[in-house]
This record gives sequence, C-alpha cells and structure tokens, in this order.
Amino acid sequence: MPRFLLLSTSVLVLATVAGASSVRATETAPADADATATVEAVHVNARLNAARDQIQPSLGASVYTMDTQAIQNIPGGDNVSLNQVVLQAPGVAQDSFGQLHVRGEHNGLQYRLNGVILPEGLSVFGQALSPRLAGKVALITGALPAQYGLRTAGVVDISTKARFENAGSIGLYGGSHGQVEPSFEYGFNQGDVNGFVSGSWMRSDLGIESPNARSTPLHDRTDQVNGFAYLEKVVGPDSRLALILGSSVDRFQIPDTAGQTPGLRLGPAGGTPLTVNGQTTFDSARLNQTQKELTHYGVVSYLRSGERFTGQLSLFARYSTLDFTPDALGDLLFNGISQTASKSDTAGGLQAEGVYHADAAHTIRTGLIVQLDRSTSRTASQVIPLAADGSQLGSQPIPVVDNGAQTSSTESVYVQDEWALTPDLTLNYGLRYDRFNGFRDEDQVSPRVNLVWKPLASTTVHAGYSRYFTPPPFELVGSTAVAKFANTTAASPGSLDTTPYAERSNYYDIGLETQPAAGLTLGLDTYYKSSHNLIDEGQFGAPIILTPFNYADGLQYGIELSSSYAKGPLSSYANLAYGVARGRNIISSQFNFDPAELAYIRNHYIYLDHAQRFTGSAGAAYRMGPTTLSADLVYGSGLRRTGDIPNGRSGPTYTVVNLSVSHSLDLSHLGQWTARVDLINAFDKIYEIRDGSGVGVGAPQYGARRGLFFGLRRDI
Repeated sequence: MPRFLLLSTSVLVLATVAGASSVRATETAPADADATATVEAVHVNARLNAARDQIQPSLGASVYTMDTQAIQNIPGGDNVSLNQVVLQAPGVAQDSFGQLHVRGEHNGLQYRLNGVILPEGLSVFGQALSPRLAGKVALITGALPAQYGLRTAGVVDISTKARFENAGSIGLYGGSHGQVEPSFEYGFNQGDVNGFVSGSWMRSDLGIESPNARSTPLHDRTDQVNGFAYLEKVVGPDSRLALILGSSVDRFQIPDTAGQTPGLRLGPAGGTPLTVNGQTTFDSARLNQTQKELTHYGVVSYLRSGERFTGQLSLFARYSTLDFTPDALGDLLFNGISQTASKSDTAGGLQAEGVYHADAAHTIRTGLIVQLDRSTSRTASQVIPLAADGSQLGSQPIPVVDNGAQTSSTESVYVQDEWALTPDLTLNYGLRYDRFNGFRDEDQVSPRVNLVWKPLASTTVHAGYSRYFTPPPFELVGSTAVAKFANTTAASPGSLDTTPYAERSNYYDIGLETQPAAGLTLGLDTYYKSSHNLIDEGQFGAPIILTPFNYADGLQYGIELSSSYAKGPLSSYANLAYGVARGRNIISSQFNFDPAELAYIRNHYIYLDHAQRFTGSAGAAYRMGPTTLSADLVYGSGLRRTGDIPNGRSGPTYTVVNLSVSHSLDLSHLGQWTARVDLINAFDKIYEIRDGSGVGVGAPQYGARRGLFFGLRRDI
C-alpha cells in the first residue's frame, strides 16, 4: 500500500476520534417542549447538512444546480425522468435509451445521494432515481477535486428532500401515448426521527424511443415502479444516523417496425435466404422481444460534526438485474441468433470521509472508499450451423450456452488541502490513489490541483488540472466466448477479443462566473482532455445491453456558455456548448466490429458516435399569483452517423420546445390542490436521434412526438 494511503487513512481515523470528544450536553426542555423541540430539530438538521456539504465541496469544478422549484418548473415537473432534468445543464447531449453524454463522454456519470456514492447498475432504459426524491440536483463537471474519481464525466449529486412536517401529497399524471402515473410522497417528524417516502407507478405505450418516428410505436409498452425512503435520527446536537432505501422495477417491450423482411442470405454467393424449421419469412410487426430491469439500493450513514472536524461513515449496497427475452423464431430469421440474456450485479462498499479545519489558511480533506462487485452473465442462444462455404447445415437451430461470473474490488483514497493563499485566492490541491482489480488489475496515483480567484465580489475565476483513472464499467464487460459461435449464423466479424482497459487521462479546465447585475449570472467554461485507452460503449446484437471498448487515443475539448436570471416572478436560463470528441485505434472487444472498419480507425482519428458539435438548452418560468407559466427547449446539432468513413457525418439538427402551465387552488374543505397541463414537443418536431449507423450503434431511434399531459396533485 502506498505511503500516502496509510497517512490519509490514519488522518481520517484520528480526526474521527478527535471529533467524537466534542459532544455537547443537551439542555433541559422548557414547558412548550414539542414546539421548541421541532424548531431545534430544524436548526440541528440545517447545521448538520451544512457540515456534510463541507466534506465534499466542488471547489474549482463547474457546478450547475437545480432545486425543487426549478424541477417543478420544467414541463412535466417531477413526473419526468431524472435524465430529463440533467439534460437542462450545459454541455449535456441526449441519446437513445435515455442515455446522456456530458462533454463528449459516453455515460461516465457518477450518482451520489447526500454525498454517498451509489454504485452503477445494469439499467439501460429505466431510471433507478426519480426527481421526486430530490430537494436539489447538482451536476459537477470539469477538473474535479480529489474526492471525485472513477466516473469523472460528471457527478450527479442529489440532496434528498427534507420535508419533515407530517405532510405530503398524492397525485395522478397522464395523457398521450396511453400514459398513466399515480404517485405519492410524504414527510414526517416524530421527535428526533425524521423521514421522507415517495413512490410511483407508470404505464405508457412509449417506453423506448420509436424506431420509425411513429407517435406511438408498435409493441412499446412499459410498466415502471419506483420507490424511495429516507429515515434519519438526530443523535444529540452533533451527529446523525441516516438510512436510504430505494427500488425500481421496470418492464419494457422492444418496439417493432412493420413492413420489414428478414435479410440474411447465406451460401457461397449469398443468394439463399436463411431457413429456420422450414420458414423463411416473419411479420416484423409481430416480433415479441421484452426486457426487464430491476434495481434495489440502500445506504446507511453516520455523520459526526465537531468544532474543527466533521466526518461521515457510510455503508452502501446495490443489486441490479437485466433480463432480455427474444422472439424465438423472429430473432433467428432477422438476426441469425435468438438469445435469452440474463445479467445480475451485486455491489457493496464503505465510504469514510472527513474534513479537518487545521487553521485559518488550511482545510484538510481525506477519504477512503472500498467497493466489492460480483457480476454474473448467463446467455442461452439458438443459432443455425454453417458449412465452410457459408451455407447452412439444416434448418434446425442448435443451442449455445455461455455463462460466466467475475468478482472485482476497487480501493480509493485521497487527501487534499484547501489553502487560502489570500482572502481572494484559494489553492485546492491533492492526490488520489485508485486500484481496480477485476478483469484486469490496474492502479494509478492521480494529482489534482484547482486555483480559485475572486478579483471582484461578483466574479469568480477558476483553473484546474486533474489526472483521471476510469476503469471500464465492470458490470457491462461481456463474457462472450467468441469461438463458441464460430461457423454459425451468429459468428462475429472478427475473432480478436481483448479485455477492456482502464482509461487514463489528463483534464484541463478554465472558467469564470460573474454577476453583472442583480439576478443575472453569466458563465464561461473551457476544457481539454487527452486520453489513453479512452472508454466508449456500443450496443451489439439484439439484447439491449451496452458493451465497453477502448480507443487507444482520445481527444475531447470544448467551450460552454451559461446564463441565468431570477428576479421577482421571472426566472430563466440559457446554455450553449460546443464540443469535439474523437478517438483512434480500437484496441479491445474488437470482435464486435467489421475488420475494414477497424483497419481504418487504426490509423485515423474519428468522431465518437455520441459526439455532438453544438448542444443547447433554455427555459423560463413566470409566476402570476397561484399560476405558473413555463417553457423549455433542447437543441442538438445531431449525433454522428457513418458516411464515407466511420462516424463521418452528423445527424440532423433539431430543436424541441415544451410548454407548461400549473395552477394552485385552495378548495377549502377539499384541501390544497395543484393542477398542471404539459405540452411536450409542442410543435411536433420529428427528430432523429440515431439512424442506426455509426460505430457501436445498434438501431435507429426517434425522439418522442407531441404529447399532451395532465396532472392533478392534492396536499395531504
């Protein structure tokens, strides 16, 4: 173990012991004990929340924050998925299957609840986290301080709601595409115990993006159940014990496109159609593929705040599964393989972090994160055997079973110093060590440094450098034995299958934020990243399961402009980003790619399939008493598609506008109600997210067509 790792861990343990000695005695309650206790509990909670935030400040990084009101102002409010909330931040591009790309990265997002890491899951379509649980959502990007690692494209830091007033609401939302979604949330307080719960069930006939621009695609129903619970107990004035539990169970049909015919042709001249049990045709509108995604997670944390030290110790766990069921005959005729796929992943770990205020100039932060991960993959495939000349050997399918399991461990430790050089100039520097032992055993020491300068009270300038170490997403690394499918209709384009590597990169970021007038904030941020073993992901085959692969070299750079205005009844924001993301030479999971494609990319930089040159978002809300009018828009210059060269062309440009109106009304003895109407894609823009081409792209997808939705919520 490196020497600084031992030192960092020792500092954390010693500081925890020191903080434990600072407990203050509780005063005797006066006669009106209940009211006074409630007020005191609110003050204690606020102070402990502020102390927790001091453990993981984003000093020097770029932060975009949306609070509960901002989320409600989005057309759809907290009925939308979390990715639709994050999509309003600068430099965030949308992709198919609900994926997000921040600054040209393929996913790479880390999610945190109240500062605690939530391990990655297997979900592709579903969102395990709902905006209903969020009191605040912050997207942290740029040259991240040492406490953030492994997944560094961006950190989605969610502060859970703190509605502890023995009140809540029930609601019903729905409309176009057959959507119906009942939901509830409730917060309670019982002395020194507080809690918040929320839940929803949603059914829709638009579960996954349409493959052909239909308003309601064929065979695209989804059922999604989401639940969340937060429970905390204040243990004296300086500490708190908290429990987080969450679950999502999502079922999806894979949408169909009518009028397609099986196109596989075999034999020496490729002139004989594939025959399965004597059948060569299949009605594509009757394909029946389904996918189920399940995620359960839990976190227990103990926070201790002292005069000079604050520490938090957390245990976290997550269990997720993904199951794909094919159409036994249809998949064989269209794809040459019918594969039942089941993956599961169980992860758990410990996160111990603390902050120590050494003196007026130095604030020391240190932490230790350990995670264990167990991933299993089971596939049962039906394929047709082929002769040496490519002709099929009979029409009876043969089975191919490919099962595997692997365990990984990740250990991370960091130490950093926030050094106030002058009242207006702060240097935040540190070291981070990460070790990942999974399909490979790799590690790295990563320096981090950020400089923050306030030349004016209204202006902040930051500049930073971060060395990053990013292992491939362990739960997605495939265990396919390529040789098992040789001489069958599911044979891979190539046979080389190098295990993915950890990405290593240098990241530079410079930006400023200024407030030239009351209520107006303007921001400018630039970044440059160079990578070795850049990680990308692709969807290969019928099961909608992403597979990671590496480019030997990667370059990403861009600029972001942001603005926000809030004064009186009006609030608004506008963001525009320009970005470039390129890679060269695919060096892992090569069997998924055409050899000619690999040969070209070996010696040429190409745009990454998810690179989008221009990305924009904007929104506004205006309050007129109990009524709020709001609108937002998302702009994209198009993801990449293959032309003369891989990913050589940009997709079509699009702008999607959404509108909303909500109204609160007091119906006296019937209680307080809120009604809303949302018009999504108000101008019915037909926009293509993917055309089915591109490196690692599996199928075409279109954005949602116009939808009219209604919501009614009653306070309880």
